[in-house]
Amino acid sequence: MICLDERYSTTRCVTTEKPEIIKKPQDKFETLLFLPPGEGRKGEGGLRTRGYFKKSYPNKPLISVITVVLNGEKYLEETILSVLNQTYDNVEYIIIDGGSTDGTLDLIKKYEHAIDYWVSEKDRGIYDAMNKGIVLATGDWINFMNAGDGFYDTESILKIFTESIEEVYGVIYGDTLIIYNNKLQRISKALPIENINYGMVFSHQSCFTRSHICKTKKFSLDFRFAADFHFFISLYKEGVCFLYFPEVISYMRAGGLSDTYRLKVISEYEIISKQYENNTKISLAFLFKKIDQKARIIIKKLIPNYMTEFIIRIMKYRKHAECNKRA
Repeated sequence: MICLDERYSTTRCVTTEKPEIIKKPQDKFETLLFLPPGEGRKGEGGLRTRGYFKKSYPNKPLISVITVVLNGEKYLEETILSVLNQTYDNVEYIIIDGGSTDGTLDLIKKYEHAIDYWVSEKDRGIYDAMNKGIVLATGDWINFMNAGDGFYDTESILKIFTESIEEVYGVIYGDTLIIYNNKLQRISKALPIENINYGMVFSHQSCFTRSHICKTKKFSLDFRFAADFHFFISLYKEGVCFLYFPEVISYMRAGGLSDTYRLKVISEYEIISKQYENNTKISLAFLFKKIDQKARIIIKKLIPNYMTEFIIRIMKYRKHAECNKRA
């Protein structure tokens, strides 16, 4: 075990021993250390290209964190640092860039001494990029941390993996802090996994999935907005056990793909959910979701921006007053 730099979660536990990627006949997945050149390849780099690799140790499983990004220079550095600053010692960090044309690549290269592997090339969308990350992961568990999002604090990973996780569990999930453009924040509590028929019950930034499950299944490219929902509901229906970790694991910024195209997301949720249960209760639930979302869109158009800001300020004031009252 070699420590290249004690400051980063990704450089405290490395080895020059190249992993043997052996595909057994019963395996339905593959693992690669480097991606073969793809369309519009702009470059690759990281610790692997310098001959440094990762592996799991007794009581210290390797955690693979994957970030997919396209023209995300505004918040990418924040995301990178949230991973590198984790106190957990055995983290593998992979960044899949979709061929950015802004300053994203410069940021990645700035930290490539602490990134295990990065590649920049065209892809077929966010889920294709996530699948590339899955193929490259060598850890026991995989987390997807989008550009602009991050771990809630520096001990987020350590808190979960301080003790060994029973083999029966395939997915660990927790709560998420949502940050809005106006800086208003709220904690989104994960719902019981039994509610997954009606949509995502947690954010994928706040979950860890066993690597062999991700590699066997991957994300379906049939869905543009809800392949993560398709992935997790199918795992649940197949009998994979989910473990709820009752703490905030990550933060995410509202306004991503799922928020921008919320009605389309709900429509894909409905299509996916009805593959497993197609009844009146499910249909009504999604009908109400669509009505609610359309109403929100209309209200946003009718209420001027200054009024929205005023309401937000009132909400912040009331929240602050409540906290003082409790104190």
